[in-house]
Amino acid sequence: MPAYLDHAATTPLRPEALEAMLPYLTEHYGNPSGAHGISRAARLAVDEARDTVAECLGCEPGEVVFTAGGTEADNLALSGVRARRGGIVMCTAVEHHAVLHTTEVLGGTVIAVGPDGVVDLDRLGDALHDEVSVLSVMLANNEVGVVEPLDMVASVLRDKAPGAALHTDAVQAFLWLDVAALAAPADLVAVSAHKFGGPKGVGALVVRTGTEVSPIIHGGGQERDRRSGTHNVAGIVGMAAAMRATVAERTAMVERVSVLRDRLADGLAEAVPGTTETVSRDRKVAGSCHLRFQGVESEALLVLLDDAGVCVSAGSACTSGAMEPSHVLTAMGVSRVDALSSLRLSLGATTTDDDVDLALKAVPDAVARLREP
Repeated sequence: MPAYLDHAATTPLRPEALEAMLPYLTEHYGNPSGAHGISRAARLAVDEARDTVAECLGCEPGEVVFTAGGTEADNLALSGVRARRGGIVMCTAVEHHAVLHTTEVLGGTVIAVGPDGVVDLDRLGDALHDEVSVLSVMLANNEVGVVEPLDMVASVLRDKAPGAALHTDAVQAFLWLDVAALAAPADLVAVSAHKFGGPKGVGALVVRTGTEVSPIIHGGGQERDRRSGTHNVAGIVGMAAAMRATVAERTAMVERVSVLRDRLADGLAEAVPGTTETVSRDRKVAGSCHLRFQGVESEALLVLLDDAGVCVSAGSACTSGAMEPSHVLTAMGVSRVDALSSLRLSLGATTTDDDVDLALKAVPDAVARLREP
């Protein structure tokens, strides 16, 4: 079996999610917007899932907006607030492209981060002003795993731009962190099911009471007219089941995976000279192992590792295959050459000792081959 170490890209579907979804892929096929009994059964499933999602995210059921994933949730948050309030959109330089590109399209402002990938609070305070309508700061980074101090960000925002909304992309955070607590200061919170054992193509945006967004998808007025379109009932039910299971098992899973991640990172640093760990482990999520191998191009390394049965990536799944340095590493001040030598090994709930053992053998062998004169 391959060693799957690309959980930041997507996670295997949890059995709880599959079990919950199957009835809504077969016998309970109604459209939740209908009025007859079959439709009402589907609507009940969506409503019950909404209650679960709200509980797991620390919000009210009416504050949950179901989307087609994290990208749509991020777009709705930024574009929706901007359309409603006008003003300036602002985000950090290490955001997922769903946030960064939306900010750029809207003519917004990008804030620098430090070498550790954490937003520079002094620069943020200097940049904020009364015309800012929404600030986006992700809770956990999708490439290097660094966790942002959202409570401190919120404090600066309330002081410098009290009328602005705070959005956080918590897509990479939910598997590892208590998002209900850590994202409590945020007015808008985006998650995506396939990052924590749910199905692809479904996510959610928390829109706190008092924060208004204009829809970016128009039609039948579903989701309180914040996101039109027939509900993905099976996907929504599967996401709720995966959320419930993730919350129940998170503490134990984080402890177990932390040990595996540390063994992997320490083992590779010892076996491969010229290895640099990108972010201090006490600043990032437990499943993140981001390394740079001096003198090795990561694209070539990926090919050898794939042949050896180790599934990893060179960065964000949305940009893999592009021979350009990661915008995250560039924002952190990493040189182009070093950035192009990076490898993202991301562990998850299904990672085993055998997976780590295979990586500890395959990576040093592949690096040695690429360093041969």
